[in-house]
Amino acid sequence: MKVIILGTGTSQGVPMIAQNSCGIDWKNKKNWRTRSSVHVIMDGLHIQVDATPEFRLQCLHNEINWIDIFILTHGHADHIAGMDDLRRFCDLKGGEALPVYSTPEGLSRIKSMYPYAILEKPKSKGYPAFSLASMPSRWDLDQGIIECTLLEHGDTNTLGLVFIEKSSGKKFSYYTDCKTVYPHQLKQARYSDLLVLDALRFESHRSHLSIDEAVTIAKKIGAKNTYLTHLSWELDHQVVENYLPNGIHVGYDGLTLKL
Repeated sequence: MKVIILGTGTSQGVPMIAQNSCGIDWKNKKNWRTRSSVHVIMDGLHIQVDATPEFRLQCLHNEINWIDIFILTHGHADHIAGMDDLRRFCDLKGGEALPVYSTPEGLSRIKSMYPYAILEKPKSKGYPAFSLASMPSRWDLDQGIIECTLLEHGDTNTLGLVFIEKSSGKKFSYYTDCKTVYPHQLKQARYSDLLVLDALRFESHRSHLSIDEAVTIAKKIGAKNTYLTHLSWELDHQVVENYLPNGIHVGYDGLTLKL
């Protein structure tokens, strides 16, 4: 299994527009964060999770040249705003609609934002087409299993995703944009080879995990390696990396992990 962390930033991106230095080392490119998303390759199946406002640039920088399946974790702008750029993958698939999966709320947002793309085939070359379906709680594929759970995220829910590759048995859990991880969700992700987990800032937030909350949850899950994502402008990469316990790290844009 291969996991490419395309973006690790919070909803405004990092740094924000018109931001001062705030004591952050902006010479360290790991402190420059596009909005959060991830690309998973599971036994050759390419799964894109979320499409940020920088999605096109993320694809170019990370050589994402193919997508088989798109999963939207939830309908917030920083996760959905780049979906129009999925049009290129419809072209690469020979003018087929791209399979798109989400929650009922996420599918409703797609329909409201991209009504022109809800088609069996693109209107013409260069146009997007999305074949929408609800994300199953367990999806058995030839390449492995994808499980999902609904994570609490303020006034909405986010899809927490667990990928288990068939050939290797490797397990990757992606829990972004969440405030609470319940015992059954801890169990679902337990002993992952890799966990990517929401962690906005040190200070508490109503709909995101803080750094210390994320560390507590990561310890309960017990993944071999954990990387934090959806990080705010307040967090300096090296400062937080030095603060974290062994086995838990600060994620950064373009980080590629082979399991």
